[in-house]
Amino acid sequence: MSLVKGKQAVNQALREELRKDPTVYCVGEDIGVYHRGNGLCGTSTGLLKEFGPERIMETPISEGEILGSSIGAAVFGLRPVAEIMHSEFLATCAEHLVYGGAKMATNSNGIKVPMVVRTPCGGTLPNQAIQNENCEAWFCNTPGLKVVMPSCPYDAKGLLKSAIRDDYPVLFMEHHGMYQMEQDIPEEEYLLPLGRADVKREGTDLTIVGYGFVVNRALEAAERLKNRYDIEVLDLRTLVPYDREAVLASVRKTGRAIVLYEARRNGGYGAEIAAEIAEYAFDYLKSPVVRLAGPNVAVNHPRTTEDVVNTVIRIMGGE
Repeated sequence: MSLVKGKQAVNQALREELRKDPTVYCVGEDIGVYHRGNGLCGTSTGLLKEFGPERIMETPISEGEILGSSIGAAVFGLRPVAEIMHSEFLATCAEHLVYGGAKMATNSNGIKVPMVVRTPCGGTLPNQAIQNENCEAWFCNTPGLKVVMPSCPYDAKGLLKSAIRDDYPVLFMEHHGMYQMEQDIPEEEYLLPLGRADVKREGTDLTIVGYGFVVNRALEAAERLKNRYDIEVLDLRTLVPYDREAVLASVRKTGRAIVLYEARRNGGYGAEIAAEIAEYAFDYLKSPVVRLAGPNVAVNHPRTTEDVVNTVIRIMGGE
């Protein structure tokens, strides 16, 4: 085991897959010579030196070019890992991801489109207005597109390796807070399956279902309240396809649920999870499902550990 930051875990996954498979390459803005070869967020450190510009392709500022070329390369047998510098920049190239890669993956008689689109997302401080968007909901209703959002370095590495080996498009969203988070990671190779949730903490009184970096706030809250409530924390890890059976099994066990996510509450993906719980686990619920998410404002305002603690106490009736 070695202690690494999230950005290093992502770098390790990329390096291992580039070494293993000559059809894998990285493409994006500022992933090569800019930022001293580290990439914008430090995930590209050393890759250009080891693999050269033919496999670490730095592009002009054109997200459409990055994804459009990646789709073509994927169809013809390569495995591009495209980086979009900030998640809100996906708005400028969504047509390629939604109507190109994802549509082709579902409507082209079995043609494989093995491409990964990596992008940083999320905020580490309140009131961040730009370049810290949580836009996963834009893409979660796109058939043919898998959406992954890890909460920690261990998950980021194992899920990214699986995403690169997948034969169909994967949107891989990496939280800025996760980049700086430290965690022990095995020295030996490991992969984590897409579409399978992970119980980060077992409990019997209440389930917190979350995804992304905010899962760590749930774990902090559960630890703070451990002498009062036994809280289960379930990390979705993959949003599409999401692990419905794991969610329902947890809620049926505890009888209470908080759906926690950083994006805005209005139209957020957490509403889908809350609706599924209400539809398929209604008879087991001891209280209504609660969504705890960001406010419907133009800036990013992540929920805090204190927010989670207060919500748990309210649901439990202050017992």
